[in-house]
Amino acid sequence: MTPPRASQIPVVVLAGFLGSGKTTLLNHLLRNREGTRIGVIVNDFGAIEIDAMTVSGQVGSTVSLGNGCLCCAVDASELDAFLETLTRPSARLDVIVIEASGLAEPQELVRMLLASDNPHVLYGGLVEVVDAAEFGRVRERHPEIDRHLAVADLVVLNKTDRIGAAEHKELRETVTALSGPAAVVSVTHGRIDPALLFDPALRPDREEKTRQLTFEDLLRESERERDGGGHAGHLHAAYESVDFTSDVPLDPRRFIAFLDSRPDGLYRIKGFADFGAGDPANRYALHAVGRFLRFVPQPWAGSERRLTQLVMIGAGLDAEALRHALAACRADPAPGAPAPGPADRPDAGDAERAMWGVLRYVQEAAPVSGEEASPGA
Repeated sequence: MTPPRASQIPVVVLAGFLGSGKTTLLNHLLRNREGTRIGVIVNDFGAIEIDAMTVSGQVGSTVSLGNGCLCCAVDASELDAFLETLTRPSARLDVIVIEASGLAEPQELVRMLLASDNPHVLYGGLVEVVDAAEFGRVRERHPEIDRHLAVADLVVLNKTDRIGAAEHKELRETVTALSGPAAVVSVTHGRIDPALLFDPALRPDREEKTRQLTFEDLLRESERERDGGGHAGHLHAAYESVDFTSDVPLDPRRFIAFLDSRPDGLYRIKGFADFGAGDPANRYALHAVGRFLRFVPQPWAGSERRLTQLVMIGAGLDAEALRHALAACRADPAPGAPAPGPADRPDAGDAERAMWGVLRYVQEAAPVSGEEASPGA
């Protein structure tokens, strides 16, 4: 499924205390990117950019990686300038990951992203990495970690192989209580499925039926062998993906009520919503990550079948309950209820008012490539 706008690039903030495994997780993403071009910004405030040196084994404050990744080490004050460069069409990036300093306040980076005037930036969520073996001791010394968890969209419990089952259960309960509605996934060695954070890029060269075996292919095969080939070792085992399709338009008020009360653990929602009479000219591309929500109106193509198509990703989801809740958002009457008569049908004014909740979350689409006023737009 395509993102809301091809020219808008998701920017994911990767945070966590020193030693939690952020760089290990980031390197795992780079090795398992499946053709996705990843821009990496290392937000290290020290005089020596150690994290920048360890990302994929590259050394230097600004390096161009041969595997399709661009890595930069910056101070927060330089963030906008680097985002301006990385979101240019010439960079051809699909996603940008900001690795925050272990001593940084990640919510400040999130505020900067949400306040950015860059039309090509799309907030991709705050991922907080937790060292499962050291969480209790770190929390005692640095109680601010509670605040960081409270604003996270996704919590990654890393190094869970270093604790027992009972301690793991207790840790999940503690972290879940601190992080509220955020999805919580448990991993080892930072091995999170990239599909939780971004969608693999669909490029012409990846549509070939035959291609040369890459290092990434060999690495994934090696990891599968190490896990014994069992399903439990698969990266996607830590989360669920639920799809929903409807050929009946959604009632905008009911759908917004669903989004405002979406269940805990639901990390991402992506897809398209059809509101029928509410706005017959447009479908609405939907991008939701954690507490963040955005709609982008896009005109229907002349021959396009009008459908609502959504994919929901998270941890601990009840697929049946989600589909039932979304089915209840449809604009058609409940089964067995009499069809509305002419006097019961909403007029144009009612339909417009019903859309007000959706329009609160609308950001106009960014210009497509080639429409920028200047190379830095």
